[in-house]
Amino acid sequence: MTTPASQPAALADTPQRLYVLGHPIGHSKSPVMYNAAYGALGLPWRYGAMDLSDALDARAFLKKRDFLSVNITTPYKPLAFELATARAASARLARGANVLVRKKDALIGYNTDGAGCVAYLERAGVDFRGARVAVCGTGPTSLAILHAAAQAGADECLLLGRDKDRAAQVLRDYVDEYGLLARATIDLPGATPGHLSFREAYDHVNFKFGSYATSTQAIAAADVIIDATPLGMAAGDPAPFDAALLHAGQVVLDCVYGHGTTALVAAARDAGATALDGAGMLVGQAAVTVQIVCDIAEAPQPLSFDELFELMARAADFDC
Repeated sequence: MTTPASQPAALADTPQRLYVLGHPIGHSKSPVMYNAAYGALGLPWRYGAMDLSDALDARAFLKKRDFLSVNITTPYKPLAFELATARAASARLARGANVLVRKKDALIGYNTDGAGCVAYLERAGVDFRGARVAVCGTGPTSLAILHAAAQAGADECLLLGRDKDRAAQVLRDYVDEYGLLARATIDLPGATPGHLSFREAYDHVNFKFGSYATSTQAIAAADVIIDATPLGMAAGDPAPFDAALLHAGQVVLDCVYGHGTTALVAAARDAGATALDGAGMLVGQAAVTVQIVCDIAEAPQPLSFDELFELMARAADFDC
């Protein structure tokens, strides 16, 4: 079958370039994971790493748009959000994009960190319904996770930072934006069975803020604690809060992976809590990204989320 000259070949049928962009990304498992997934789907796409230390070089790379999709990691999520010509609600609420997908003249920004994190934890047996969730950090990843936990049915979502006023302002901006989106659009059902709809989560969840120093009781009372700060990427980094607050019955996830056992994970294990590193979250958000990119490119996607997760975890040699 030939494609008429006036009708360009579908993106799914032509070679495409996809990347992970950030610095440093020498430890990234993204290329091996995505190449395994797109290979299994029979797509002629190649995924590579773009390690750029200079923000001007990163900006020039993204503006050139010589790609189908780019995964964005530290420190370029705000830049990706800025350069996106259209932004999904996930990116708008997180104030940062970790995925850019080109569709004709548009560059669409998404944030899959939250959906990937929650999907991984649910695979690990965590039930967010009625839970008290504490998220450490005030950046885009933290907000994405906070939002995904809300849609998964948490009763309380607490945003924690070093500075209480900073956490308050970030949460206020998030809730304001969420309210505008919840009332301005048709309500969207939860993407996962059992999850709340977009508007239901806004009405249901009690959003709170605090600092590590002033919210000790809330940290101790949390059912799920997720650290989305960079702490743990450097040797000797401490936990973000007093680890003596941890105890059995809690689930603790540190989003850092590939840097050994972090102080938070070690302390959680010592306290008898369920402790997980960020490898599973990385795979989870990657599986969500594959689903989004295939949808935009109108590519066949016969694999379920769980099948993609297992395939990509094996490719990265992750036990999660």
